Amino acid sequence: MGYRRFTDREGLSWEVRDRSTSEWELHPVSDESLSAVRIAAPGYERDPFEVSVEELQGLLDAARPSGSRPPPRRKSPFGD
Repeated sequence: MGYRRFTDREGLSWEVRDRSTSEWELHPVSDESLSAVRIAAPGYERDPFEVSVEELQGLLDAARPSGSRPPPRRKSPFGD
């Protein structure tokens, strides 16, 4: 089964996994040092593919305290 992916405003990729009708988990794809975040599924939508990126960002913001956001990612000097 495929999961919905989205990129947050910090540039991190997340995979949305629906665990139940009332709870979803956001798993980091681009940064394995982060832990999964559990969020309350919106009551108006059961399918993560039908929720907009802005709504997912709001759910992620509500689940994480403002001090727990990762620092902005810097571009690698070794990249192309």
